[in-house]
Amino acid sequence: MSQTAPPSSVNYAATPPGLTGHVLERGGCPLHYWVGGAPDRPLVVFTHGATMDHRMFNAQAPALLERYRVLVWDVRGQGRSQPIGAGFSLTGCADDLAAILDAEGAAQAVLVGQSLGGYISQYFYLAHPERVRAMVIIGATDIAQAYSRLDMLGLKASLPLIGLWPYGHFTRTVAKTTAQRPEVRAYALEAIRQIPRADFLTIWKAVTLAVSAEGIPGHRIRVPLLLTHGDRDANGSIRRDAPGWASREPDVEYVVIPAAAHNANQDNPDFFNRTLLDFLSRRVG
Repeated sequence: MSQTAPPSSVNYAATPPGLTGHVLERGGCPLHYWVGGAPDRPLVVFTHGATMDHRMFNAQAPALLERYRVLVWDVRGQGRSQPIGAGFSLTGCADDLAAILDAEGAAQAVLVGQSLGGYISQYFYLAHPERVRAMVIIGATDIAQAYSRLDMLGLKASLPLIGLWPYGHFTRTVAKTTAQRPEVRAYALEAIRQIPRADFLTIWKAVTLAVSAEGIPGHRIRVPLLLTHGDRDANGSIRRDAPGWASREPDVEYVVIPAAAHNANQDNPDFFNRTLLDFLSRRVG
């Protein structure tokens, strides 16, 4: 596999062709999602990171549509799924995803989650393990791990600091640090600017509660798991903790995406897509 990010760019201005839009009203929020591909093929669900939207998988959806049924969605409070509605929590977002799958008549799915989407996918599996056929995590950490007091203090301190940060400068900083490629940074800035500061703080508070000092003793992901992150991902403890997480899971493949920061699937889409398709073909069919 090539170790460098490809020179070609991806259009993030609109939803890719081949996906049809739907809206599910739930808890005061119009949940927007898009589905495409043959109904008899395995369903692959993509869940984006915090402040992003379904378009962050614009390089992945077209690559999968020929062989899989594909679903992308905007998590409540982000993208088109606004207003945020009645509260925001990771378990609530997992419930939203379950409701979308119910609406589509999908008993099972492969879950692909980036950052926030990786946490939502893990909480979905915690609640509905029988509905998850396989899982792919991009740039997130293990909810089962017991985190140190120092890590927890850092997470809790981030919320008031962000609240004091001038929002315009904050959004530019997030876009710059989340990706390497200029077009991905431009997309990230446009996506985060869709979200009011108050809603961002609500979303970020839920992210800080994704992990705990106690962890979830004995919890493991007992379906095929592809664990990935960018080799230049500087967010939190993702790079530090990923090898240990991989060593604890019973059925895991651990791949570091080269030439990629936090939004690794966008920074090096060719490498990520080959990795994803190879995993799916071997483990899902």
